[in-house]
Amino acid sequence: MGLIPHLDVPEFDIARLDAVIISHAHLDHVGLLPYLYKMGYKGPVYMTYPTRDLSALLALDFIGVAYKQAEKPLFSSTDIKEMVKHSICLNFNEVTDVTPDIRITFYNSGHALGSAMVHINIGNGAHNLLYSADYKYVRTRLLDPAVTSFPRIETVITESTYGAKGDILPQRITAEEEMIEIIKKTIERKGKVLIPELGLGRAQETMLVLEDAISSGKLENIPVYIDGMIWDINAIHTAYPDFLSSRVRSQIFQDKNPFVSEIFSRVGSPHERKNVIEGGPCVVLATSGMLVGGASVEYFRHFAGNPKNTLMFVCYQGVGSLGRQVQDGLADVKMNVDGKEEMVKIAFEVHTVLGLSAHAGRNEILAFFNNMRPKAKRIIINHGEVSKCLDLASALYKLNHVETNVPRNLEGIRLR
Repeated sequence: MGLIPHLDVPEFDIARLDAVIISHAHLDHVGLLPYLYKMGYKGPVYMTYPTRDLSALLALDFIGVAYKQAEKPLFSSTDIKEMVKHSICLNFNEVTDVTPDIRITFYNSGHALGSAMVHINIGNGAHNLLYSADYKYVRTRLLDPAVTSFPRIETVITESTYGAKGDILPQRITAEEEMIEIIKKTIERKGKVLIPELGLGRAQETMLVLEDAISSGKLENIPVYIDGMIWDINAIHTAYPDFLSSRVRSQIFQDKNPFVSEIFSRVGSPHERKNVIEGGPCVVLATSGMLVGGASVEYFRHFAGNPKNTLMFVCYQGVGSLGRQVQDGLADVKMNVDGKEEMVKIAFEVHTVLGLSAHAGRNEILAFFNNMRPKAKRIIINHGEVSKCLDLASALYKLNHVETNVPRNLEGIRLR
């Protein structure tokens, strides 16, 4: 059905699976882990403590969304319990044996709360593989940058979400200023701003920017509404301050938690959502970030027809998503409203603010490999559109004089 990995290939035998290692709690990395337990997997899953809590929360929400769309969920809450029960949680820099000949260590990847790069020591040091997963190589308001110093490395698997030549992200301060300016102009014309958010990581970063801007007077004290899973995910951030940047950690310890600032109002019911839609100028942060479901789609339907309003994208829009289509200039869209199709005209301003992504931009990726110690002997590129993977592979080969690979689905690569 397109959503499920190739679990039916001859090479995959669930009975021979020793362990699963999860880098972070975004659904494209952990979303089908409960399904694996449903299929009969009974082994351990290694992850950080925040990733365990976030994964369970998002998996339960996944079930809820399926029921709302009158679809049968891929897994049940029983499968989620199995996932949690089999979780082995590690802190950063903590070493553990996964099998007799494989040892892993998690390192901060700077991408989301509890997100980890996975260093895999194979065969008592015969080969050392770093799975970077998703990472960010600049300091953000929320997190410290990805680690670049490791004991030993021969092979690295890197993401390439923003790996193409043109994916040069502006400085974060510039992006934040652009965000605040767009909000100012929208509020001045009595409009509303919708910011579709990834509930984990991206939303918290936006909240920190808005909290600082309003507290310092850069923005007037306008209503900022939080809708979807964001509020619950904020609570998990508060529970794990040691995984956050030193500034946010200090604020939480000093009882000045920015995530519960009076600046923010939670939208927790259809009635409250209706009041926001019918109310005055405001900023709305709502999931999902690509307009493929969740509260953001309802706000989109109501806000889109008013040219005073603004839609602001601050995170990656996947190919084929409604967000990407709107980003590319879609003029109107058919939407299902109470079982009937309705044509929604897109008249509001649409802005994409680059530089706020939780993924490394092209220059960050190149800097990450330039500063990595020790240097890798081989780099495998994935987690990006094919053109971006190939573009990044070419650049890394020229700059680092090492072998680069862009594997296809089901393609095998011999490490030694």
